[in-house]
Amino acid sequence: MSDVQQIRAAVSCRACLSGEDLDWLGGGRSVSLALDLPTTVEIVPGAPPETAEDGWPVQVWAFLRERLPGLAATPPGVRVHSEAPSASGLSSSTALIVALFRAFAEAGSPDGERVPDGLIVQWAYEFEFERFNGGGMDHLAVAEGGALLIDGRERGLPVVLERLEFPEDWRVVVVDSGTRKNTGDHIRTVRAQLAGGDPALAAYRAEADRASAEAWAALRGRDHEALGAAMARAHAAMRDHQGMSTPLLEALRSLALDVVGLPLKLSGAGGGGSLVGVCPEANAPAVAARLADALREPFPRARVIPTRAAAGKRGARVGTGVGVSAD
Repeated sequence: MSDVQQIRAAVSCRACLSGEDLDWLGGGRSVSLALDLPTTVEIVPGAPPETAEDGWPVQVWAFLRERLPGLAATPPGVRVHSEAPSASGLSSSTALIVALFRAFAEAGSPDGERVPDGLIVQWAYEFEFERFNGGGMDHLAVAEGGALLIDGRERGLPVVLERLEFPEDWRVVVVDSGTRKNTGDHIRTVRAQLAGGDPALAAYRAEADRASAEAWAALRGRDHEALGAAMARAHAAMRDHQGMSTPLLEALRSLALDVVGLPLKLSGAGGGGSLVGVCPEANAPAVAARLADALREPFPRARVIPTRAAAGKRGARVGTGVGVSAD
């Protein structure tokens, strides 16, 4: 078995630049971007084993015990650290689950063997789908890195149509609203809309898909202003057709546009969380500082987190068998 003293797994979070829900509604495209705000899981030698039955470590370990022979009855103790705010629409929960799968799979594999990344992603998706009935964009995004253009599927992992590295001279500005999301209720509501043929959902799917096409064209053309416009269009579709935004989030967007001219888009669904914007690297420090200063008094719970895209790992692609198209 692997030396557990050396096991450490770090997984990026992701921002959705366009197309929330389209990864599991099917018939539409989403654009994701991995962010350099990792969640790290480290197996701690000698630490008490994890025993909380409602905790992710115990549940992930139980899932793996059905697939990897020889695992102990209880998982090893772990230390978890995340640089992404929790329940904020940046998929920190998926990053944690993927990191747990990676660390535990390594701990349970014979020396010299490794569970393929594609299988880790598939297992992590199946694990979350059983609990939340959602999609697979997050799992592909945090495992693949970079920017992904994703074609949704009603069930199973979506397909990555294209992949790009984010321009090195761009930066991402995250505005954490300080309000938590409720993704579970959102997914149940949208699945009911889908089953009932809600025209508002159909309008959203069409508009969000168009916004995704524009966002991807902007990324291909390295045009951050066009990307900001496409993200604003994607946000408007979320707000106007599906009611995904809130008065607080709209106030934060208006302030950012007025003070620093930065278009922000809600990342993820569920009535709270974070907004994201893109600007040139040279402008990022001033944009972040001015925005943080402007937010401090009217929105004391909000915070500005400047970051960069997480580079992709072309040598560790998750593979065509679990949702990634061939190059």
